[in-house]
Amino acid sequence: MKDIIGRIQSKLGDRGKDIKEQTNNRVYVSVDRKNIKECAKILFEDMDARYIVASGMENFDSFEILYHFGFDKESAIVSLRVYLDKDNPEIDTLTDIIPGISYIEREMWELLGINFKGHPNMKHFLLGDDWEKGNYPLRKDKYEK
Repeated sequence: MKDIIGRIQSKLGDRGKDIKEQTNNRVYVSVDRKNIKECAKILFEDMDARYIVASGMENFDSFEILYHFGFDKESAIVSLRVYLDKDNPEIDTLTDIIPGISYIEREMWELLGINFKGHPNMKHFLLGDDWEKGNYPLRKDKYEK
């Protein structure tokens, strides 16, 4: 695992902040949203990591997206962690680097209201086209009454 962490530090430089080895096969790397595209491209293309999935969640004071990548030879998972401002949850799409990420970005947009700038097909994926605009089912404010 130390080898992967060293390679990530070397490739990402100061774009990769707060690199944490969570377990013996799991690493989290915090990244500013302005650097996510470049960092994902480095892992996916330069380091030959396999894109697994992305997950989005709402924290108390921010939104968080985790982009999970597999380093299969090393049996390791590296997750790029990005925090987004609650008042403007917006980030660049990664569809031009990882075409398969399109559906999960659409899902996060629909359910959490995270905007993926430059997404080529931002339309409903899970919810009906008649779903009320601005009503995001996984937002905490739905339950704070």
